[in-house]
Amino acid sequence: MEHGVASARLVNKALKRQRRDHRPLGAILVELGVPSDRITHVLSTQIGVAPVDLDRVDVQPEAVDTVSAAYARQYGVLPYMIDDEGRVHIATSNPGDHFLGRNLVELVGRPVRLEFAEAEALQRALDRHYTVLGIVGETAEKAIADTRVAAPPVPELAQLSADAPVVQIVDLLLTQGLRDRASDIHIEPQSDRLRIRYRVDGGLRDVQSLPVQLGGPLASRLKIMADMDIVDRHRAQDGQTTMTIDGRTVDIRIATMESIWGEKVVLRLLDRSRSLMPLSDLGLREGEHRLLRHLIASPYGLFIVSGPTGSGKTTTLYAALNELNRAVSNITTIEDPVEYQFDNINQVQINRLAGMTFANGLRAILRQDPDVILVGEVRDVETAQIAVQSALTGHMVMASLHAADAVGALFRFLDMGLEGYLIASSVIGVVAQRLVRLNCTECAREVPVKAEEVDFYNTVRGRDPNRNQMAGVGCRHCSDTGFYDRTGVFECVAITEEIRQMIVNRASQEQMRGYLKTNGMRSLQDAVCDLVDAGKTTIGEAMRTVYVM
Repeated sequence: MEHGVASARLVNKALKRQRRDHRPLGAILVELGVPSDRITHVLSTQIGVAPVDLDRVDVQPEAVDTVSAAYARQYGVLPYMIDDEGRVHIATSNPGDHFLGRNLVELVGRPVRLEFAEAEALQRALDRHYTVLGIVGETAEKAIADTRVAAPPVPELAQLSADAPVVQIVDLLLTQGLRDRASDIHIEPQSDRLRIRYRVDGGLRDVQSLPVQLGGPLASRLKIMADMDIVDRHRAQDGQTTMTIDGRTVDIRIATMESIWGEKVVLRLLDRSRSLMPLSDLGLREGEHRLLRHLIASPYGLFIVSGPTGSGKTTTLYAALNELNRAVSNITTIEDPVEYQFDNINQVQINRLAGMTFANGLRAILRQDPDVILVGEVRDVETAQIAVQSALTGHMVMASLHAADAVGALFRFLDMGLEGYLIASSVIGVVAQRLVRLNCTECAREVPVKAEEVDFYNTVRGRDPNRNQMAGVGCRHCSDTGFYDRTGVFECVAITEEIRQMIVNRASQEQMRGYLKTNGMRSLQDAVCDLVDAGKTTIGEAMRTVYVM
């Protein structure tokens, strides 16, 4: 108050909260709106020392291990160094708290030195070094104790309080998964442990091992959340639920399947704040972006997005759909599942038990006076035929298809038995795509190119690459993977009169690809090699993502 940082009323409010929560006063003042830099300046002036820079200091893992994650987060402390004398240096935003100091000496079992740290920097450091997964391990011990007691009747399982250890573990796994940008969480019973893995940027990584006894309780908790049958553990089941995590609305799809060691559970996290991207953020080059906008602006025709599972097809279709979302259009989608909910768009969920398949749904949509139709996936010849007929009768149809590249998508329709003239008359454009992992900017450096990488690059480009390439070598920021985040690479084709003739005349795939490349189409292989040349990814990632025909 003397320094004008906060009013007496605000300080009193913070003190009451401190007595209740037993947390640092500085952290509470920041929560109440006091700028952290002003608090830092006053406190460092009072104690006569500069704050330790936790964003730059090397934190010793053995120091972090001296205090549990739960304690560190509750009291706002980070042990970051053990000096040569065996003393533990602990960062806190309240180094003058003598009670805290005595408590830490007793807890750690050796001398400690409290050092001042700015509240926001301390919180960032706690998030880095004490993920909520650390708390999961501690909570698991309580959950194991619960499993030794007779299990409650099935109806009572749904009434577990938020304080129940199993409930806390599920919440913590979901929270950390969202913070780590995981698209999926795998809970896998093994012979001696419960393996927890996150899929981040397309790759699975081990993040936690829990006692195998927790497999059943965790599966039951997740089934309850998704209104699934908690008793039936032999039949594969699917369900979904919605939660708010870190202030973000997340749709969670839950799938269970019996394995020899117990029920395996996979959770798909659909963060609504990240699901919808504009076309400009997908990774399209300027010419590709312009072409794509031109194609989806057509009044009728069939626009296809192709690629394997997990290549970002739905994200691209949603971005295109959002461009067309205007009041004068009747837009209807049929999806399995509906991954993002739009305002002013009619979305239909596949329901096979009720007879709502893609084909039946498309027939129903055509009786609803649609202008634009999105088909989540063309899986069979019946759906393909109806999509083509819809495009020929004056509707704009957008659909996804599993195919290796743009030409392969056209030939998928031919292989389904559709006549070439129908495909040539209805399809207006095809986009093939992949998602490519990007080098971590924190640890990327030049590394030698391997012999097999030279061969791949030479096949695509017709020349050898540079002797060195940029690659992430692994750091804390990227969880030692060398990669952080992904971008799309695309192969965009507008169906011209020449291509229509090639479809009708049944030209080979090689002839069609050769014609397209000669006339300026950038292949998926060239697109990912452009990223290699720009230092944004590696040749190894290019080889993993695309293949050479």
